[in-house]
Amino acid sequence: MTNASTVSLRRDLTQSPLLVAASGGVPDHTPVWFMRQAGRSLPEYRELRAGVPMLQACLTPDMACEVTLQPVRRHRVDAAILFSDIVVPLAAAGVDLDIVPGTGPVIAEPVRDAAAVSRLPRLDPDQVAPVAETVRMLLGELGTTPLIGFAGAPFTLASYLVEGGPSRHHERTKAMMHGDPGTWHALLDHLADLTLLFLREQVAAGVDAVQLFDSWAGALSLREYREFVLPHSGRVLAGLAEAGVPRIHFGVGTGELLGAMRQAGADVVGVDWRLPLDEAVGRLRLADPDGPLPVVQGNLDPAVLFAGEEVALRETDRVLAEGRAAAGHIFNLGHGVLPDTDPGVLTRVVDHVHETTRRDTGK
Repeated sequence: MTNASTVSLRRDLTQSPLLVAASGGVPDHTPVWFMRQAGRSLPEYRELRAGVPMLQACLTPDMACEVTLQPVRRHRVDAAILFSDIVVPLAAAGVDLDIVPGTGPVIAEPVRDAAAVSRLPRLDPDQVAPVAETVRMLLGELGTTPLIGFAGAPFTLASYLVEGGPSRHHERTKAMMHGDPGTWHALLDHLADLTLLFLREQVAAGVDAVQLFDSWAGALSLREYREFVLPHSGRVLAGLAEAGVPRIHFGVGTGELLGAMRQAGADVVGVDWRLPLDEAVGRLRLADPDGPLPVVQGNLDPAVLFAGEEVALRETDRVLAEGRAAAGHIFNLGHGVLPDTDPGVLTRVVDHVHETTRRDTGK
């Protein structure tokens, strides 16, 4: 494992392909990283994590640092993403929860009324000090590779709290939204505060970009998203505006919400595999016709990686071609790396993106 470092200042990575693309510039090559690039697809991860609960791993700086570095070493991706989980700030604040293997986060006492919202604990910076320490350690190890911090968006955190765990239909969540909007907005106000503090601590420690995951927002209509979600996600993203780091916003099944997600304040909008990137760019432009050409992230279908290297590279070329419609394109999957993915195919995709886009730019 890595020894702790006390690097305190953000590195000057203005020429990093990830940061250049995120600002709408032209990088030396299209940057590529993968959601869930660290984790169960890597044998070195499985060996390191054997017998260690997820939350413990996330809050142990030596381990979290090592796990974050593993895919950078193996795949030569253009960014590391902090090893954590979207429920880490909830657990750190004192919410009684567990990440159950094969299930996901499970909440001991679901939050379903105003009294339960009022009992939710506040997050203190000291409670996420191990995460900040992990970031500082990583800055001493990553060289010129940017580090992305992340957090779960207020809606997705609220869904876990209200449902008590993962949900297919989010029926209790929607019942609170529509049936008790006062309690709903109080809950999301609380979670926006928690999320913003968590991200600010990561930024203060030195991350180079942040990603706000709204994993379950695709369960909502555009009208619901605008009324019940956008103000709270917008407050989180606005609270990071002065930080000087790119803000990436991603959700699953959010093709109909992309314009609103851009309006929430994202610098980069992540797109899942269901919508071609050039069509996504068109929707994003309609949301802000007088603004700059949008920057997108995505969006190779993670399942395509199981079809073999030839198919994966062919689909990679398609995604790269569609991404040229944007001002900047960060290549990624349309969701996270699946556990049984062959790591060799991922490495080959990274190499292919680097090789082909360098030829395209003449560099």
